Amino acid sequence: MRDTVLIVDDVEINRMILSGVLEEEYRILEADNGYAAIQQLNEHHGEIAVILLDLIMPEVDGFVVLKVLQEKEISSRIPVLVISGENTVDVETQCFGLGVADFVGKPFEPGKVRNRVNNAVELFSYKNELEMKVKKQTETLNRQYLMLKEQSAKLKAQADELKENNSNIIGILGTVVEYRNTESGNHINRVKGFTRILAEAVMRRYAEYGLTKERIDVIVSASALHDIGKVAIPDNILMKPGKLTDREYEFMKSHTTKGCDILNNIRGAWDEEYGRVSYEICRYHHERYDGGGYPDRLSGEEIPISAQIVSIADVYDALVSERVYKSAFSREDAFFMILRGECGVFSPKLLECFKESRQQFEMLADEYREKDVEQWQVI
Repeated sequence: MRDTVLIVDDVEINRMILSGVLEEEYRILEADNGYAAIQQLNEHHGEIAVILLDLIMPEVDGFVVLKVLQEKEISSRIPVLVISGENTVDVETQCFGLGVADFVGKPFEPGKVRNRVNNAVELFSYKNELEMKVKKQTETLNRQYLMLKEQSAKLKAQADELKENNSNIIGILGTVVEYRNTESGNHINRVKGFTRILAEAVMRRYAEYGLTKERIDVIVSASALHDIGKVAIPDNILMKPGKLTDREYEFMKSHTTKGCDILNNIRGAWDEEYGRVSYEICRYHHERYDGGGYPDRLSGEEIPISAQIVSIADVYDALVSERVYKSAFSREDAFFMILRGECGVFSPKLLECFKESRQQFEMLADEYREKDVEQWQVI
């Protein structure tokens, strides 16, 4: 059973404070340098639920420890929270590139550290458990498929179960984004709703895109992962209330490709169609019809229809919602800003579908605005 916290810091008072905060819920192991931390990991790997790691230490520093954890694929199974006074953008970027789950700057607030530790442990426990279940169920399904080809009814039921697992994985990853993002918890649900409205309009008007009810279900589900790459964006960029610098903006744009890296790492845990559509949406939802988007500057119908649809849904929700860096626009202003190309150029066909769906978009926006109000009243 994983019930142990490994605290790695060369300053004894820091270790004492963290131990005092966490000792009621976890067994505590300590190390005062990176070499001692690696020894503790070798001896207690199966018991450790989370690692709290300082960066600047004698003998072997935290960066070396992170590289060892990455090489041994430990950081994909055990969350690593870096706690360091070295909290520049470059340092945080390097840490997230080495697989850390979270970054806390020094001086730290003990209660905040405790909450982040508990969130990380719970999330990784759920993720590891689900991945194991999906792996076992997929192996079982493959064996039974070879043995029971003629039992179509049973295979259909198992396929439905696997489809549910695909949705569960997407739901968990979507929740990860909301933990790291500044938007309300309903952002993903709103984007899914707008995506379905627009996709169904495209299906009715333009048969050439080959959309079916089943394909739309996959696109809607996968739309929850459009911003999964934001888990790799440091807090001081992701949550910055003012305008981003050119360098910060370039780093923010990398959430499209970083998200694809995350999706590639879980390839095999879900079926091919879910993986392909999720990848399309994650990478291309900021491409624009005139080639003015990113990361690959695709244009026209080079952009997958799934990404084109989610792009309009995401832009509309961003406009009508309040964000840390802006106030919400009215529904009318948002509608005409998109049509006038103020938020980038979109397909003329999709804009026709958007105009046709205006009332449905506004009704859904109102519905979730009421839910957001109710949520804050409960809190």
